[in-house]
Amino acid sequence: MKKYMSKLKSIALALTLLGSIVTACGTDKKNSDTAQPVDPEVPTSGDVTIYVTTNTRSQDFTKTFVDFSDKSNMSPNTITLNPAQTYQSMDGFGSAITGSACYNLLKMTQADRTKFLKETFSETEGMGQSYVRIAIGCSDFSLSEYTCWDTPGIENFGLQNEEVHYVIPVLKEILAINPNLKIIGSPWTCPRWMKVNNLTDLQPFNSWTSGQLNPAHYQNYGTYFVKWIQAMATNGINVSAITPQNEPLNRGNSASLYMSWEEQLAFVKTALGPKLRGAGLDTKIYLFDHNYDYDNIASQNDYPAKIYEDAVAAGYVAGAAFHNYGGNRAELLDIQSKRPDKELIFTETSIGTWNDGQNLAVRLMDDMREVGLGTVNNWSRAVIVWNLMLDTERGPNRAGGCQTCYGAVDINKSDYKTIKKNSHYYIIGHLSSVVKPGAVRIGASGYSAEGVTYSGFKNTDGTYALVLLNESNEIKKITLSDGTKYFSYAVPSKSVVSYRWK
Repeated sequence: MKKYMSKLKSIALALTLLGSIVTACGTDKKNSDTAQPVDPEVPTSGDVTIYVTTNTRSQDFTKTFVDFSDKSNMSPNTITLNPAQTYQSMDGFGSAITGSACYNLLKMTQADRTKFLKETFSETEGMGQSYVRIAIGCSDFSLSEYTCWDTPGIENFGLQNEEVHYVIPVLKEILAINPNLKIIGSPWTCPRWMKVNNLTDLQPFNSWTSGQLNPAHYQNYGTYFVKWIQAMATNGINVSAITPQNEPLNRGNSASLYMSWEEQLAFVKTALGPKLRGAGLDTKIYLFDHNYDYDNIASQNDYPAKIYEDAVAAGYVAGAAFHNYGGNRAELLDIQSKRPDKELIFTETSIGTWNDGQNLAVRLMDDMREVGLGTVNNWSRAVIVWNLMLDTERGPNRAGGCQTCYGAVDINKSDYKTIKKNSHYYIIGHLSSVVKPGAVRIGASGYSAEGVTYSGFKNTDGTYALVLLNESNEIKKITLSDGTKYFSYAVPSKSVVSYRWK
């Protein structure tokens, strides 16, 4: 009887594996967000927790488990983690909580919003996204154009409608779900009364778009940052980091301010750094916050590295932030090599009509390679994508801002209930679900194949994590080892897989 039961179990296991392979290939699946039925054969517990997303959505952030192997580890397809080989510590992964994103979230019913936010931010019930970016004043995805100090006189400083009624309420709901959330703030423009047309004529420049910060107002603008950080703290929002200017080389955004590296150096050195320190704030400062290619302005190449050359200014800053709307992520390696003691974070990327942004078949692969694993493997401590949520008309948006952007998720404007999840939601989730704040990226080597990219980590609780991209058309049977324990897993073609184990 035991002999026949063993044979039956073997047959059942083979059928289950065959079914998994068919599902992984996605031969008959449509590209939709429809929830997949629960497979009674999928394990509900095990030594290793696994999340799988295929570019056909045949597996849609599917959670499964495997056990450690008790057989000899002789596989040539073994990836081995090396905790003795360490790189950067990780701060977190997330998206931008803009005025537009908050508007859409608050259009949802409380029950639907809570469910979505738990799925996104909860450490126990969801992806555990852990780092968000917000605007200091308006952005190009705000409900209006404003700063928090639009009239001279310190008595006129104050948080505005967008913060009070949209951003802060949403952040409070997220913090109730994940109290360890990190927040970084970036201004799109200084108050218009602080602007001049250029640094030679120094004529007033009363425009939301372009202009430069009048050096005569460096101290006022430093005060602006301090007041904003303190006002957010009074409302229960602890801002852990800031950048002096979003996209400082972009004059054309709907709200923008041109700030060369020379200007940013002077502002940080004489005003922003001393003001934060003088107020007893430990908020980190990250320089630059713009593209890898420095918008092709030759004089601005190596922008953050040039500021680092000033010892006083460098002493105030934690590192530099980058976007990927131009250039190559190899620039992260260049800046890291110049100042390995300074941090790197990645703070913005977007999908839209220009890059087939809702086509998961393409974008899941490209975005995980270039943004998710690409920046992390080039020393980035954080990965933050653009709007968490936009509606099906790519808004709310404003003239002069991006009319062609999609969100990490898009919500149907007709019901504010139906959600379409895009590539950015998945790439962030695959990192945040297994790589926790404070984790250290560690060595991971061994098996290599065209289209296979991965990164290994050790979390502060001692657990190991690995995130792997398989861009090939083949299922990859791999073995993962931490030097003591190991297990095998058949990675579906065109998929992202995350692992975490003790």
